[in-house]
Amino acid sequence: MKLIDELKWRGLIYDIIDEENLTKRLEEKPITLYCGFDPTADSMHIGSLLPIVTLVRFHNAGHRIIALTGGGTGLIGDPSGKKNERSLNSVEVIKKWGMSFKEQFSRFIPFNNQTAFSIDNYDWLGEMKAIELWRDYGKHFNINYMLAKESVKSRLDTGLTYLEFSYMIMQSIDFLKMYQNETLKCEMQIGGQDQWGNITAGMELIRKIEGPDAKVYGLTMPLITKSDGTKFGKTESGAIWLDKEKTSPYEMYQFFINTADADVIKFLKYYTFLTKKEIEDLEESVIKEAHLRLAQKRLAEEVVKLVHGEESLKEAIKITNALFSGDLKSLTIKEIKEGFKNFSFVEISLDLNIIDALVLTNAASSKREARQFLSNNAIYVNGDIVTDFEAVVKKENAFGNEFSVIRRGKKNYYIIRHN
Repeated sequence: MKLIDELKWRGLIYDIIDEENLTKRLEEKPITLYCGFDPTADSMHIGSLLPIVTLVRFHNAGHRIIALTGGGTGLIGDPSGKKNERSLNSVEVIKKWGMSFKEQFSRFIPFNNQTAFSIDNYDWLGEMKAIELWRDYGKHFNINYMLAKESVKSRLDTGLTYLEFSYMIMQSIDFLKMYQNETLKCEMQIGGQDQWGNITAGMELIRKIEGPDAKVYGLTMPLITKSDGTKFGKTESGAIWLDKEKTSPYEMYQFFINTADADVIKFLKYYTFLTKKEIEDLEESVIKEAHLRLAQKRLAEEVVKLVHGEESLKEAIKITNALFSGDLKSLTIKEIKEGFKNFSFVEISLDLNIIDALVLTNAASSKREARQFLSNNAIYVNGDIVTDFEAVVKKENAFGNEFSVIRRGKKNYYIIRHN
């Protein structure tokens, strides 16, 4: 399957500029393309993974790729898709976040400065003077042309600062600089569908400065949404980050394994490198044996392995299986903390009778109900079944002398923290 055909099958193309000529160009010889990532936080999130994986698909097909960190544009803020102006951060903070981005890129892309490059646009934007910006580049941008761009037009009613208005010029300069660079000779930009205006503006700038025969291309990917219309990549506890300190491999595994049947095949196409045959087989399993959730398990496995590696995947599966089976004793204290990271807990400083503990943690609504659960063999403490009404929850028996885990039935967990 040709690369463009595969991207279409995977649903990764929202729009292409000059598809016919781009298709021919990709078949002639390797093309150099880039995607930009503004460091607006100390980590990228799961939404950032889609363009990264798309870059990797181009690289695997023999093309040259550039992961552009927006150290310069990140100081300004892209109005695309935003309701309000982005919070401005210092150069030092943006540089620090940019280094985190580059470290995360390196997990997916083998930067060798031959077929894969990591570049920061602060290298040229940071040195640019205002006169140079206006005289050399600003003269090529027609205000009416810029106002017609959806990324600008959508913000006119709510207010758009000159700072944000200049973002389109900044990003266009990025494309031009990398096109002019003899080592890079970048001919293509990819981005989310909200980047259409910025991409086409960059192509126009290249043609105005380099001449109308300059051949450059653009491709946009769809913004990711779930079938129920809600935003993808968000949970009750916040965004799904690529930094394991912010979102653990276990949390990421749980996020993807809980994907709805209506979304799982789409996300398998987006985020994994499984073949068409493998994905079609999983699609059939969703139709015929959805209860097994084979597609969701494979999705979670592939993404966690891609982002965090094989060992982290094994740990995520181990925690998942232990919580499902109730075999908590197989977990380390670190894994216990990971598995129950987002659970609420009650703190106690003294030993506590099991009946009082069940009521305190809301595992039972009353002492009468607590006794009933104990009599029905429904209560486990730290993996052991408890039936004795006089049993005591003690710090010395807790995991790491810190956490006591109460399980009621198969899936209901309640946490006590001993202080």
